[in-house]
Amino acid sequence: MADQQNFVIVGASLAGASAARALREEGFDGQIDLIGAEEHRPYIRPPLSKDYLAGTAERDSVFVQSASWYPDHEVQLHSGTRAVSLDLSAHLLDNDDGAQLSYDRLLLTTGSRPRRLTVPGANLGGVHYLRTLDHSDLLHSVLADGGKRLVVVGSGWIGMEVAATARTLGNEVTILERGAVPLAAALGDELGDLFASLHERNGVVIRRSVTVKSLVGTDGRVTGVLLAGGETVPADLVLVGIGAVPNVELAEKAGLAVDNGILVSASLETSDPHVFAAGDVANAEHPLIKQRLRSEHWANALNGGPAAARAMLGQSVSFDAIPYFYTDQFDLGMEYSGFGILTDGAELVYRGNRDSREFIVFWQQTGRVVAGMNVNVWDVNDTVQALIRRGEPVDPARLADESIPLDQV
Repeated sequence: MADQQNFVIVGASLAGASAARALREEGFDGQIDLIGAEEHRPYIRPPLSKDYLAGTAERDSVFVQSASWYPDHEVQLHSGTRAVSLDLSAHLLDNDDGAQLSYDRLLLTTGSRPRRLTVPGANLGGVHYLRTLDHSDLLHSVLADGGKRLVVVGSGWIGMEVAATARTLGNEVTILERGAVPLAAALGDELGDLFASLHERNGVVIRRSVTVKSLVGTDGRVTGVLLAGGETVPADLVLVGIGAVPNVELAEKAGLAVDNGILVSASLETSDPHVFAAGDVANAEHPLIKQRLRSEHWANALNGGPAAARAMLGQSVSFDAIPYFYTDQFDLGMEYSGFGILTDGAELVYRGNRDSREFIVFWQQTGRVVAGMNVNVWDVNDTVQALIRRGEPVDPARLADESIPLDQV
C-alpha cells in the first residue's frame, strides 16, 4: 500500500482499535483516523458487567491500548466525534465536528446499542442500561454500598451478570423474565435452569413468565415496576437488559446493504468494495456453516477487527473464527464456543458432574459438535473449538467418557 493512502475507521471500539493496531503491525504506514463517539479511548466491554462493575478491576485494565499508543503509532483518535454521513462515490466521511475526511478504505465498527424499553415510565430517573464505561461507572456508584433494590428487566447475559454482581455487593435483586426460563434463548431450558438455580441459591428472586406494563415513580424517579397482572415490584433502580440493536444508520443512509447488521462477505467486505465492517454490526457469511452470522460477543470484535484490517490491505481473508464468550456469575465461571443458531433440537452430551457444576456440555447435530460450554473446567476451550471445527460426527459416548482425553475423542 502506498504511503499516501488514508484509512478511516468509524467506531473507536475493540474491533476498531484492534484493526488500527493490526494495520500498523502489517506494515501499513499511511494515515489512520479512528472516529469514536465516546470521550474515552477504546475499551473492552465484558468487565463492565463483571469485575469492573464490582469495583475489583482497575480502570486502566479495561482500555484496549494505553493513551500514548495512539500518537506513538500515528493513529489519529477523534474522541467525542460522530460520523454523520458517508459518500461512497466520493469516498468522503462527514463528522459532527464539521470535519470531512477522505478515504481509500473505510472500516465500520459502529457496534450496537441497548434495545430500549418502550413502556410508560421508561424515561424515569433511576432506569439504567449497560453498554458504555459511563453506564458502568454510574451503576457502580449506586450499587457499591449495597442495600438497594435492583429490578432487572430481562434475563440475557447482561441482565444475569449485573444481577450477580449487584447481589454480591449486597443489594436485593429481582429479575423479571417474560419467558419461562432465563437464558433459554442462548442455552435452552435445561442449562438456563442451571443458571437460574445458581442465582436463586444466592438470594436473587426470579419472576418468570411476567410482562412489564409500566414503570412507576415519584418526583421523576422510578420506585417500582408494574406487572401486567397488577402487582408492583418495588425498585430503587431498574436495569433494562432486553437485547441490542446494531448501529446500521450510517451505512444504510449511505446505501450499503443492511439486514440485521451490515451485510458483509467472509472477507468482511460490504456491498461497496472500498468499505468493510467488523464486530457487532457485521452480519457476515461464515465459511464453516455456510450461512450468515452476526455475533455481539467481544471475541468477534477482537478477531474481526484485525481480519478486516488485512482485507483492507488487499490480503486474502476468510473470517472463520468460532464464536466465543465467557461469563462469571457468583462461583460459576464458564466459556462457550460454537454456533448457537445451530443448536435448536441438538442432543446435549455432558462430560463431568453437572450437579457439582464442574462439567463440559456439547451440543450435537447429526453427530457433529456445533457448540460446547465448559463450566468451572479450564484449559479445554481450544480442544472444544477443534471438535467444532472438525465438522465430523463424534461418538457421544466418547465425548462423555472422562477417561478418554478430550483431544483424543
